[in-house]
Amino acid sequence: MKIRRLEATDWEPVSDIYAEGIATRNATFETEVPSWESWDGAHISDCRFVAEVDGAVRGWAALTPVSDRCAYGGVAEVSVYVAASSRGRGLGSALLAQVILASEDAGFWTLQAGLFAENAGSLGMHERAGFRLVGVRERLGKLDGRWRDVLLLERRSERAGVE
Repeated sequence: MKIRRLEATDWEPVSDIYAEGIATRNATFETEVPSWESWDGAHISDCRFVAEVDGAVRGWAALTPVSDRCAYGGVAEVSVYVAASSRGRGLGSALLAQVILASEDAGFWTLQAGLFAENAGSLGMHERAGFRLVGVRERLGKLDGRWRDVLLLERRSERAGVE
């Protein structure tokens, strides 16, 4: 496995993996993959990575700012997606570890993740990476006409924002 920066040329496999996650109905409220331009504009360029196995992109991780207000400049939301055929092999954990390092290098002191309660694999991965459950956002939104609860997790850096 090789972890490297996500480039525009990776969009096709990245969007395919994102579509797989959307199809599970347990990864996101999104129902369609956005355009590259929309996705690119929403994600922090220094904090997005892909995992390659045998030269093929099999997973990705990226950060989005939680707010454009300056007080939240060091807080970002993390997303990690792994191709269905590659889950359970440590790719997600490796991607999450890399994006955590990059986030701290970029000055982020808090990472948060919003997970559907049913996504046990992602919950365990985040907890192993030092995220803690801070609350449950009950009936936060509807997906396919069904209210969904979202677990809110956060990870505080021990090196960024500690001065």
